[in-house]
Amino acid sequence: MKASIDRDGCIGCELCAETCPAVFRMDDDGLAEVYVNSVPADSEDLAQEAADNCPVSVISVE
Repeated sequence: MKASIDRDGCIGCELCAETCPAVFRMDDDGLAEVYVNSVPADSEDLAQEAADNCPVSVISVE
C-alpha cells in the first residue's frame, strides 16, 4: 500500500500527521509529506482515515 499527497492542494492543517505519524509528517515548508515508501501494515487503517478526513481531499492511499 502506498500513500501520496498532492502538495499543491495541501493547506497544512496537520490532520494527516496527527492521525498517522508513521506515514505523514509536516515538511519545513508547512505542508504535509509522505515520508515512507510503503505504508506499514499496522498503519494502513490510520493512513486511510487520514485520506478520508483530509479537508481538501489531496491524500490518496492505494
